[in-house]
Amino acid sequence: MEYGFPVLLAAMDPVYLIVIGVAVAVFAALLALIAFMYGGIWFQAYMSSANVSLWSLIGMSLRRVSSRMIVQAKITAVQARMGTERQTGITTQRLEAHYLAGGNVPNVVRAIVAAHRADIDLDFDRAAAIDLAGRDVLEAVRTSVHPKVIDCPDPQRSNKPTLSAIAKNGVELKVRARVTVRTNLEQLIGGATEDTIIARVGEGIITSIGSAVAHLEVMENPEKISRAVLDRGLDAQTAFEIVSIDIADIDVGQNIGARLQADQAEADTRVARAKAEERRALAAAREQEMTAQVAKNRSILVLAEAEVPRAMAEAFRKGNMEGSAFRPK
Repeated sequence: MEYGFPVLLAAMDPVYLIVIGVAVAVFAALLALIAFMYGGIWFQAYMSSANVSLWSLIGMSLRRVSSRMIVQAKITAVQARMGTERQTGITTQRLEAHYLAGGNVPNVVRAIVAAHRADIDLDFDRAAAIDLAGRDVLEAVRTSVHPKVIDCPDPQRSNKPTLSAIAKNGVELKVRARVTVRTNLEQLIGGATEDTIIARVGEGIITSIGSAVAHLEVMENPEKISRAVLDRGLDAQTAFEIVSIDIADIDVGQNIGARLQADQAEADTRVARAKAEERRALAAAREQEMTAQVAKNRSILVLAEAEVPRAMAEAFRKGNMEGSAFRPK
């Protein structure tokens, strides 16, 4: 009596054989599909020691996560020799979570690698938080390594090419400064941007020039402005650290004080003229009043003189006056 798989198949019902054959074919097709879709990227991750399982790749597709992006990010982190996943915190789950949160996974990983090369303390959590806050974390790391220069005022943000300030002697100075800044990664989240740095530096320069006794004092020692502005700690609560402030250009403008004094003198002259005109008008009005009063007094006198003959005639009629009194002796 013979036993074995062929004998067992011969003894089975043909219906069962068809079902088993279909199941085997479906399973084989499924394996072929998985190998076609994920085989290449899984083999790439395996050869790079990226520690990404085949089931993780399938789960990424079901979660609508770009598996190729995640694998490339892990390969970049592994090839940078920064340490294990436990040391760097760059795990498949964290990369997926950052991707689903709308973050830029490749940019975050490249920023961490650049920070590691520059010996800057930047872990995955902080880099991911900076990226989700809307900041370019890779550019921030590059600015930490290579400080950037900001023009004050910035011609792209302002229509004015220079800052205008007036010394105590009234002379206007037009200044253009260049501010060298380095990114402060610890305050990058919630810290003020470049616009705040430009505004604060501009305010400090104008205040320093305004406190100078004469404009020549500023032109002789422009570094005093830089020191005074730096001593004010203008980079507090900002995403940058001010390295230096350099006065690139300084020109003499108008003598605002003299012009203001001339304008004030002209205004005083106009006021004096107005007051003199007012006094003249009052005098003319008073003269007219006196002339009217003289005419009134004359009319009263004429009326009084007209009453004299009438009174005399009345006296004659009443016999109060005798004609002999008027006769010559």
